[in-house]
Amino acid sequence: MDLSLRSYYPATFPTDLHRHTAEVVYNFFAFVSVVDTFLVVNSCARGKATPESDLDFAVLANPDTPLTEISRLEQKWAAFSGENADIARYRNSHRFAAVHLDIIDGRYIPSAWDDGGGPDFFEVEIGNRIAYPAPLGEAGLYFQQLRTQWLPYYDEDLRLARLAMASAACEYDLDHIPFYVKRGLHYQAFDRLYKAFQEFLQALFIRHKTYPIAYNKWIKEQVVSMLNLPELYVQLPPILSVTAMESNELNEKANALRALLHAYCQ
Repeated sequence: MDLSLRSYYPATFPTDLHRHTAEVVYNFFAFVSVVDTFLVVNSCARGKATPESDLDFAVLANPDTPLTEISRLEQKWAAFSGENADIARYRNSHRFAAVHLDIIDGRYIPSAWDDGGGPDFFEVEIGNRIAYPAPLGEAGLYFQQLRTQWLPYYDEDLRLARLAMASAACEYDLDHIPFYVKRGLHYQAFDRLYKAFQEFLQALFIRHKTYPIAYNKWIKEQVVSMLNLPELYVQLPPILSVTAMESNELNEKANALRALLHAYCQ
């Protein structure tokens, strides 16, 4: 994806109802003085939305906005969204229709994991809110500054530290799987396998200096299209495809994932 400073992908709404609802939400925030940029995020920002997709937004506040002012704006939005007829019509359009909106301050602080930590959403949030969103209206100065700060990727020393941390967390969880299998705790072993799988994906994206979308969906799009690793993707579904839970199969899956970690994340 082209991440140059002024290259934004326009929002693509799958239905007129999605588009109209987005305009209603945008108009609520358009003239609020503390708002820098109104962002469409996730599927509609990437042109992947379907008629069943949610509407997802992030409202970037100016960097000097007091927390009390953000809290007041959140309260006003909650009242407005709960009463507005257009938003209600969208929410009633099908069972899972939802409007998700976060008011954000644009501050992204990496965390340090202890044993058993991870994955976290440091890179995911930067990806969805800085690298891949679609601004409605003008892109504000603060948003442009954030893109300059975080794109095409963050500081190399931090990247290497987080790559080591994510890789170590993946290994830590994989190391627990034989222990749980031996005790007959196969479902707990599978839980560790799935956690390690997400930590592997986090390490993979850090290794390739690419911001992810998520670690639990859009996996094929991300690995094949964003990372250009189709040969890796074909090896991923079998990792979580367990046919005999109460067997040695989970140990075999753990070994396979560990091999991918060493091959693709070193």
